[in-house]
Amino acid sequence: MASIDSFNAKSSLQVGKKSYDIYRLDALAQAGLDVASLPYSLKILLENLLRTENGSDITADDIKALANWDANAQPDREIAFTPARVVLQDFTGVPAVVDLAAMREAMQALGGDANRINPLAPVELVIDHSVIVDAFGTNDAFERNVEIEYGRNLERYQFLRWGQNAFDDFKVVPPGTGIVHQVNLEHLSRVVFVNEQDSVATAYPDTCVGTDSHTPMVNGLGVVAWGVGGIEAEAAMLGQPISMLIPRVVGFKLTGALPEGSTATDLVLTITEMLRKHGVVGKFVEFYGPGVSAVPLANRATIGNMSPEYGSTISVFPIDEVTLAYLELTGRSPEQIALVEAYAKAQGLWHDEQDEPRYSERLELDLSTVVPSIAGPKRPQDRIELTDAQQSFRGALSSLLGPIEPALQGYDQEVEQTFPASDPPSHEDSGKASAAPTDHTEDAPISGQVPDKAVSITLSDGTQCQIDHGAVVIAAITSCTNTSNPTVMIAAGLLAKKAVELGLARKPWVKTSLAPGSRVVTDYYDRAGLTPYLEALGFNLVGYGCTTCIGNSGPLIPEVSQAVTSQDLTAVSVLSGNRNFEGRIHPEVKMNYLMSPPLVVAYALAGTMDIDLFNAPLGTGKDGKEVYLKDVWPSAAEVAAVVESSIASEMYRSGYADVFAGDERWRSLPTPEGAIFDWEAQSTYVRQPPYFQGMPRNPEPVSDITGARVLAKLGDSVTTDHISPAGSIAKDSPAATYLTSHGVAPADFNSYGSRRGNHEVMIRGTFANVRLRNQLAPGTEGGYTRDFTQPDAPVATIFDASTAYIQAGIPLVILAGKEYGSGSSRDWAAKGTVLLGVRAVIAESYERIHRSNLLGMGVLPLQYPEGQTTESLGLTGTEAFDITGVTELNSGAIPKTVKVRAGDIQFEAQVRIDTPSEAAYYRHGGIMQYVLRSLLA
Repeated sequence: MASIDSFNAKSSLQVGKKSYDIYRLDALAQAGLDVASLPYSLKILLENLLRTENGSDITADDIKALANWDANAQPDREIAFTPARVVLQDFTGVPAVVDLAAMREAMQALGGDANRINPLAPVELVIDHSVIVDAFGTNDAFERNVEIEYGRNLERYQFLRWGQNAFDDFKVVPPGTGIVHQVNLEHLSRVVFVNEQDSVATAYPDTCVGTDSHTPMVNGLGVVAWGVGGIEAEAAMLGQPISMLIPRVVGFKLTGALPEGSTATDLVLTITEMLRKHGVVGKFVEFYGPGVSAVPLANRATIGNMSPEYGSTISVFPIDEVTLAYLELTGRSPEQIALVEAYAKAQGLWHDEQDEPRYSERLELDLSTVVPSIAGPKRPQDRIELTDAQQSFRGALSSLLGPIEPALQGYDQEVEQTFPASDPPSHEDSGKASAAPTDHTEDAPISGQVPDKAVSITLSDGTQCQIDHGAVVIAAITSCTNTSNPTVMIAAGLLAKKAVELGLARKPWVKTSLAPGSRVVTDYYDRAGLTPYLEALGFNLVGYGCTTCIGNSGPLIPEVSQAVTSQDLTAVSVLSGNRNFEGRIHPEVKMNYLMSPPLVVAYALAGTMDIDLFNAPLGTGKDGKEVYLKDVWPSAAEVAAVVESSIASEMYRSGYADVFAGDERWRSLPTPEGAIFDWEAQSTYVRQPPYFQGMPRNPEPVSDITGARVLAKLGDSVTTDHISPAGSIAKDSPAATYLTSHGVAPADFNSYGSRRGNHEVMIRGTFANVRLRNQLAPGTEGGYTRDFTQPDAPVATIFDASTAYIQAGIPLVILAGKEYGSGSSRDWAAKGTVLLGVRAVIAESYERIHRSNLLGMGVLPLQYPEGQTTESLGLTGTEAFDITGVTELNSGAIPKTVKVRAGDIQFEAQVRIDTPSEAAYYRHGGIMQYVLRSLLA
């Protein structure tokens, strides 16, 4: 629908021989509006409103409100943002397509046209979350893992093939191709989008939302993009704008350049720590200043990728010469590159290092001060200077095992606060969030040793060795965060080359893997001659997918696993990923450290975290001499020379030439046909969800919540990984019982993430993380609670207790602390919650995406009064809860608070319905029901 264009902004832009319609931002100056000084990101939003103005959802007043943005104001003005496209990955994408298929049936049942349920914006899904590191360390590991992947996921893949045929403008990048964000960065992102209708080409900024919180990776290209829940993405796919509050924007000024020895990973961990400490939850972050031009595009993408780790919605870089050079490198057409440059300059989106846009807050970093760093062992914002890594590890270990002698009190206290109780206050989406203090040498233990618990093991090939606390049992070069960056990847290859030439080898207990985000990586490794050296150290290709970073690390080496579990060893993983939350990487690995790819290789050589890499040898060379990190670490000049000689745009052009076609295995899949999906009754992967069963044509009034019981009483920093794990399915879990009853052998359980198209599995997996601690059932870990429908309220699984409550007609609530739902954007963390019978969550603060997802599924997010907590109010979780005042929503109003009575305790809880659109979703029982009814009209 054409804009009503109240400001006469529609104009034309000539680029070469082609003319484009555009909506010029400078047209607003004639109305006395100061657009030139707006942050880059808000200019993108402003163009979006100009182009989509319709007089109802988007009005001239909305445009004026954004153009007159008050940098110092708290967000309170709602606008409707219409993304150019939607990106999905298969873990979250499959349930999105399942929901669309179910909506088609519901539309038909209510007398509507099923074909109205169809994407109205381009949708691209990349299958990257399903490959598991079953095989490693061999030349055929990739083929073996792909074969196993297809065997496990045949039903899902056939369903996605059906979706690509059944829905318009829905494309699928097949398995074994790459990771969604790297494919988005290297190929899918246009930077400037072109929509051609009736021979008229309209150019506008490329924007997107994605069903993964790391969608901001393409912010490095100047693309405004962020992660949303699958249910919000489904609404965007169906042409619904996304409601949002005009955000605060943090200006992050960069000066200087990175010093020798520091990598993009060190930079992003430094920025993560700074922004987490400053507090950017729910805000836009924008980089500017003279140092921007010194940040390569791949480094910018790494920074954007980790936006959810420090809480910002986006972390964007403006368009400049570096952007154009990257577009050329990655094989974009000369015409597209010319359009990007011309459009950016015409719209005031081109970076000028002298500009000082108006910002809500400002930070500054001199890039020359960045030092080698890692982060862990539980949170990505807990940066540790590499010089302090051994001491920090020992201090963290002490919090798990008890004091190690002698440890300084200050450091012990710091570690105790860090894991996990010191998560920052985030009372609003734009509220302040701080991090635990950085580890400092003066606070670290200055002597003492890790308690000796050495265990002798004999591996299958006869190798005898010993492992102890701190043994590195997983070393993974993984994740688009770093594998999209040729500099750090080449550095890892060069380090491997030097190590092999000197006679070093990985320690035999370390499970090593290489899982890059696109085939271009292995192409340039081959061209540089580095592949044999990585393979010599066990870093053979295991797949093009997320693998270890999302918990798909596969089994440990069997003898290592036996030793770790039987002796309760505190084992370690090292990975070049972006997440290291507890229980995420592997259920048997308690400590996880994020680091650059070359450091991953170095720790695989060392085999332990209990080492000072600067002063202790990595091993003994073939000449009998000790080899240190400095002996194998490549210089920046060495890395640059190999990057220059080994990477060419033709690699990207040929690699992405037929990206949607897939290999013969994909092309030969039997594909279902028809507009309505034929659900298989016995499928354990794809089942018709129950959201629309019995749904009336018009919504029923919302009601108060009475007689509710607490399903879980949780502490701070409960992540979406805790709520809805993506990793392996435990053999003694309710999900395992369900699968076994349907004839699935334990070896074929696959992961929770891969079975998100089956609500029966996912309900049973909700709150099933092995490290979850429900305070209602002290002494337990995992998915346990107390069942108050039974005498004496015995401990039961959360699923079994939920079933009993539902049968008794008793609603449920969740009590939580700070940052509830932090982590990945998982709609199943909300879907599973509502299907367990939960009507409301009461928390101290929420992560942005999860709060939105809860509302999207009809769960009421409430917040304790300022300064109050579960503990300060004296709530034990054994009370019955009444929540009144919810019915005020039936009048069209949004109550600021509701009354909560829990036994003898009463308080006013803040209602975290932040916009009128969210209120409409809640009144309809969820966003899908809202969209479905709106399309019926």
